Amino acid sequence: MNKRTMLKSLTSWLAATVLPAAAVAAPPFPLKKTAAEWRKLVPSAAYAVLFEHGTERAGSSPLNAEKRQGTFVCAACFQPLFDAAHKYESGTGWPSFWQPLAGALGTSTDFKLIYPRTEYHCAHCGGHQGHVFNDGPPPTGKRYCNNGVALAFVPRGETLPALRS
Repeated sequence: MNKRTMLKSLTSWLAATVLPAAAVAAPPFPLKKTAAEWRKLVPSAAYAVLFEHGTERAGSSPLNAEKRQGTFVCAACFQPLFDAAHKYESGTGWPSFWQPLAGALGTSTDFKLIYPRTEYHCAHCGGHQGHVFNDGPPPTGKRYCNNGVALAFVPRGETLPALRS
């Protein structure tokens, strides 16, 4: 890590920890539900990841081995997020993609591990999906490392579920 990168990371971290939490505005999401409403709609493991920003154990998701053509959707609201053609084996133990569907994701900066990481979430409901890194394959060089429990898979040829409202 060079001095510029380290200084930039330190500055970002200090700004995030010094500013009051109320000063950081949450992005608006079209779908708004209370915690109680989401708890009724999604399993507890999915809720912990999607709305409490948890992480599932590496290698625990059957979606990591999913190889069929189809669409990966948000497990909370059913927003289509990734085409299976953009999935690849990253060796991390989580489903990984090199490109999301257009307009499907939003991002924010996460400082939970001290250094800044880019977190991404469903653009429809705000559900936390995972983090994006710059160590993926061509053509984007991105690795969208997703919690499998935050996704549902719809095989090609099957109807996508209706978007929750």
